[in-house]
Parts: sequence; structure tokens; C-alpha cells
Amino acid sequence: MDSVNSVLIGERIKKQRQLNGYSREKLAELVDITPRFCYDLELGLKSMSVSTLYKLSNALHVSVDYILKGSSSDSSNTYDSFIGMISLCPTDKLGHLEKIIAHYIQAVQNDSE
Repeated sequence: MDSVNSVLIGERIKKQRQLNGYSREKLAELVDITPRFCYDLELGLKSMSVSTLYKLSNALHVSVDYILKGSSSDSSNTYDSFIGMISLCPTDKLGHLEKIIAHYIQAVQNDSE
């Protein structure tokens, strides 16, 4: 990976980590790397093994294509990312989240009419 691609890859990793509500330490734990290595990846200072890339994609609920290229050949990528975010919601608040999503969908549908 050249430095430009490494920086873009790092930005995508950081963005997905934040969307999933993970601290750098939590992501490092899930992927079995050090928090410092995670930090270096996010800055594009280090490259990773295929094994680490695979673990990152699973932990972040995105495809390997998304991490490497910013796109996905997997149409369920968005769905998986969304499910990852929902899984962070406290169980006792899921009803509220469902109402928020229902209102949002209704508003979007009304805007498109």
C-alpha cells in the first residue's frame, strides 16, 4: 500500500470504528492488535496483514473492499454496518430506536413524493 492509499484506508477504518461506537482500545481488542498499532493504521503509518484486514472487516461490519477501496462488492455492507450500530444500543432503549427509525423512514418517504 502506498502512503496515499494507506491514509485513505486509515480514514475509513477510523470512520467505521467511530460509527460502531468503538474506542480504539475496544477495536484493538476485537481484532487482536495493540491500540498503538490500531492508531498507526488509522493514520496510515502502518500496513496490515491479510489476517488483520479480515478481522477488521468483521469487527467493523464492513467488507474488505470497503476498507481497501471505499466501495463494496457486497450489497449487504450497509446493512451489516447498520446492524453493528444497533447492537450497541442498550436493550431497554431498542423501542425508542425503533420509533426513531420509523419516523425517519416516514419522513424520507414523504420527501420523495
